[in-house]
Amino acid sequence: MIKKAIIDLGTNTFQLLIVAQEGDTFQTIHEDSYAAKIGKGGISDGIITEEGIQRAIKGLQYFQQRFEKEGITPENILATATSAVRNARNGNEFCERILNETGIKINVISGDEEAGLIYEGVKLGMKIGSETSMIIDIGGGSVEFIICNETKIFYKQSFEIGGQRLMDKFMTTDPISPRSVQALKNYLEDQLLPLTNAVHQYAPVCVIGSAGSFETLIDMYFMKQFGQLPPTDQVSFELPLAEFYDSFLKLVSQNREQRMNIAGMIELRVDMIVVGVCLIDFILKRYEINQIKVSNYALKEGVLSRLLGGN
Repeated sequence: MIKKAIIDLGTNTFQLLIVAQEGDTFQTIHEDSYAAKIGKGGISDGIITEEGIQRAIKGLQYFQQRFEKEGITPENILATATSAVRNARNGNEFCERILNETGIKINVISGDEEAGLIYEGVKLGMKIGSETSMIIDIGGGSVEFIICNETKIFYKQSFEIGGQRLMDKFMTTDPISPRSVQALKNYLEDQLLPLTNAVHQYAPVCVIGSAGSFETLIDMYFMKQFGQLPPTDQVSFELPLAEFYDSFLKLVSQNREQRMNIAGMIELRVDMIVVGVCLIDFILKRYEINQIKVSNYALKEGVLSRLLGGN
């Protein structure tokens, strides 16, 4: 068995997955996350700030303590960077600084490849089924949409409309104002025209939310319904539509302190989830979709799927 570390260097969160791999099977050894927030303060200007770079280094040094404990060597660390790094003017400098400070080599992937990996990750954790679904992965920098079923991708595209970008543009007050919510929806209508055309062609009947804000919505639902968080070994869920709208109305009408008091909320998501649920609301209504599933598996599990000899 070889121990491997997979790192997803997201715009808001760095996610770590450590597995022991033997052929096409794996065992999860450790999962962790770090709020590096590399998009904060610079993403809308196309840079990663010095503070963002320092937070990234600190986050990866935190992960390194685990690598040492598990005996994971540099060649078995797979680090993937997405929207914030691929669009930053200083993206190459960022990767060089990380390599010099931590010895971790970063693979910066395109939006198209990111969408493909998310599909493979979701597929590893749940049965997508034969009906057409739309996977949505709301990151801090980009949002990926994959229209698919369990055997095929019909359409995939990454849009640079992630949570940090939407917050910078529209969340000028807290709570967000109704006028800002409307402006955000008008913006999405315009930005997502290629998706609208694809939806007309392929008619997905279900949204599958991948990680991020969707995970927090599931945590809120479980706390409200059952008084506890979901089982740690469960990786796919159904989110009743009525529960989504109940959460949506709460999240857009409350300020940060009130949102933090919602059972299941975490500080990492308390701000970005507001624009996240506005985006989900737009998708459900605009494309008349009334079923929501959630997968805790996303990009890093897609990397794992390829390691195991998936697509």
